[in-house]
Amino acid sequence: MASRRRSSAGAEHASKIPWAGLPLGSRVLVDTAPFIYILESHPVLANRFAGLFEAAAKGELTIALSTITIAEVLTGPANAGLTALAKRYERALCQYEVVPITAAVAALAAQLRAQHRLRLPDALQLACALETGAAALVTHDRDFYRVTALPILGGG
Repeated sequence: MASRRRSSAGAEHASKIPWAGLPLGSRVLVDTAPFIYILESHPVLANRFAGLFEAAAKGELTIALSTITIAEVLTGPANAGLTALAKRYERALCQYEVVPITAAVAALAAQLRAQHRLRLPDALQLACALETGAAALVTHDRDFYRVTALPILGGG
C-alpha cells in the first residue's frame, strides 16, 4: 500500500509544471511586466519569469496575454521612436494566445474593478484570465493582492 502512495505521489509530481506547480497543460494569462522583463532581458527580474517561458516553449503550458498587454509593451518602443523594435516585440507577443477585449470581458472587468478596487487595465487583465479559464494570472503587480478568484503568481 505504501508503495502505491509513493508511486501515485510521484505521478502527481510529474504532471506538475516545475515553475509554478500548475498542472501540465495549464493556460496562464501573463500580465505586462513579465513580458517586458523577458523582452528587455532585465538583469534581475527576467530570471524570475524565465522558467514560465521555458515551460511554454516545452509545451508544458499555454501562455495567453490580453490586447492590453500588447498596447502596454509597445508603448515604450513607440515613445522612443523605435518602430523596428516595436514590430519585433509585437511579433514576439503574437506567438502566444492573444485574448481580445470583448464586451463580455469589459462587463466582467467593471464588476472586478468595483469588487477588488483595481485600476481599469488590471481589471481587464483579470477579466481576460477568468474569461479564458486560465489556471493563474502571472504578474509582478501587487495590486492583485485582494483577488481570490484564481491564483496570482509573481514569479520566483
